[in-house]
Amino acid sequence: VLPGHLDEFWQEIQRSGWIGGDAEGWERGPYWLDGVVPLAFLLDDEKLKSKVTQWMDYILTHQHPDGWLGPVQSGGYRAHDPWPVFVTLKVMTQYYDATEDNRVITVMEKFFRRLSILLDEQPLFDWGKSRWADLVLSIHWLYEIKREDWLLDLAANAHEQGYDWRKHFAEFQYKEKMKAEDCNQTTHVVNNGMAVKQPGVWYRQSHDEGDRDAVFQVIETLDKYHGQVTGLFTGDEHYAGKNPSQGTELCAVVEYMFSLENLISILGEPALADLLERITFNALPATFKPDMWAHQYDQQANQVVCKVSEDRIYTNNGPHANVFGLEPNYGCCTANMHQGWPKFAAHLWMKSSDGGLVATTYAPSIVTAEIHGKPVQIELETDYPFDGTLKFRVKTDQPVRFPLHLRIPSWAKATEIKIENGEPMKASPGTFQCIDKEWNGNTSITLRLPMHIAIQRRYNNSVSIERGPLVYALKMAEDWKQIGGESPHADWEIYPRSAWNYALQIDADHPENSVEFDSQPVGSCPFSPDGAPIQAKVKGKRIPGWKIEHNAAEAPPESPVSSSEPLEDLTLIPYGSTSLRVTEFPKLE
Repeated sequence: VLPGHLDEFWQEIQRSGWIGGDAEGWERGPYWLDGVVPLAFLLDDEKLKSKVTQWMDYILTHQHPDGWLGPVQSGGYRAHDPWPVFVTLKVMTQYYDATEDNRVITVMEKFFRRLSILLDEQPLFDWGKSRWADLVLSIHWLYEIKREDWLLDLAANAHEQGYDWRKHFAEFQYKEKMKAEDCNQTTHVVNNGMAVKQPGVWYRQSHDEGDRDAVFQVIETLDKYHGQVTGLFTGDEHYAGKNPSQGTELCAVVEYMFSLENLISILGEPALADLLERITFNALPATFKPDMWAHQYDQQANQVVCKVSEDRIYTNNGPHANVFGLEPNYGCCTANMHQGWPKFAAHLWMKSSDGGLVATTYAPSIVTAEIHGKPVQIELETDYPFDGTLKFRVKTDQPVRFPLHLRIPSWAKATEIKIENGEPMKASPGTFQCIDKEWNGNTSITLRLPMHIAIQRRYNNSVSIERGPLVYALKMAEDWKQIGGESPHADWEIYPRSAWNYALQIDADHPENSVEFDSQPVGSCPFSPDGAPIQAKVKGKRIPGWKIEHNAAEAPPESPVSSSEPLEDLTLIPYGSTSLRVTEFPKLE
């Protein structure tokens, strides 16, 4: 798919200034590496690892004598702009974790000493000022190895020069869709996706409980004024309100995920993992073509047509923003989208402070670790998120005692845990359930997370349907029209071949009376309209007055609504399996 082949034909990577080429030498090369490094080593793919090694060898051996990394200036960007280096530093930390290449430590230390001087001459500006928490992540990473106080001083300087996101959300002023002329760095959707982690990252150094609390204020504020049913917030490409036809940029999806992955490791709060799963299993796959050879710049919760048009509902994004292609609207997402799945996989399991292991989020996986000097392997077999049964096998060659923490999502009522040959145990929603025992040989654990239907009230009192971590959306017949490029990385418009403007007949208090679920085995491409392994059957009526405006579905009419149209059987599938969809529906009287 696209991530592993982008460097073979996309000149921005193929001839990147970061490897001595004549193409862009700013953020796109580092962005691509930031996803391909974990992808290569998680897959243990020799071809991908060879590509990564060539890039890293060039970067690590071409550091400037004064310590600067990469091109001094690229295109129209200011000289010695540290922002793209922030991304490169994240790449280096992952590369070191995979290879233990000691050149990384030397190069990072030399760059940080150069940056310590540079920030006195040229304080953080533009993207670096907004995204300073990404720098501090890498400084803290090196500090944990070197334990030298000057690194904490550098982090403090970045904190002082960086934008105060904690204050931004404590005094939040942007409660409606932005006007294009009022947009700035602080309202930019990707900056906000990155900013979610800022108070938590700084909390590690400040030890200020106000920073810890601010994380949740940031998340709650974004959701209150701009939240979407997928756990995302709108930004096309600035704050856009709660209308489900507004868009969210793909870069914001993967950056919000990365923020949450770091916050889980710092704060240990299960609610953060719930949100991470919601975004990952819904918004992330929905913004890709099922084969992952094309993507959107903007996705919409109510997305009924994807076409090129000057007449857009967006705050300030362009005519190509919601078509699927190689680089629709702007190329940043083409380079940056690759970090989504690999980093999610890399953060499924974490170490705990009590010497054990934590299953933070769930997907089929195998983790190996050494605990008290003894090898341990845990394998998880599951069809999650489509099914709530998870089977763990803990394997040890020698007896070893350690705690195993299993996350119980907040939506999982009446959860049951059964250890092999033991009695079932109950577990409380919204917690990490600890199993502290001596493990020896092979031990099986079955975790059952009941997935109940839930109804959420949304924009204009509309309704959305969810079950477990998945949100469900109308399955629509689609007509894909190639409008440019070359297969497989072509550009596509999508037109609806079936009606979309339905209101649902739902018993909101007892949704199980009006929604039925059918399942089938999970196939090779579950995040696709035809491969969706689960469907929801509901009834609804068309609302003829609900139409397309500005090449998007109008806002859902205020519920409840009436209709003289006949009652129809409708099929909903997981949001992440859709390309066209309606997710927030009017509710029939």
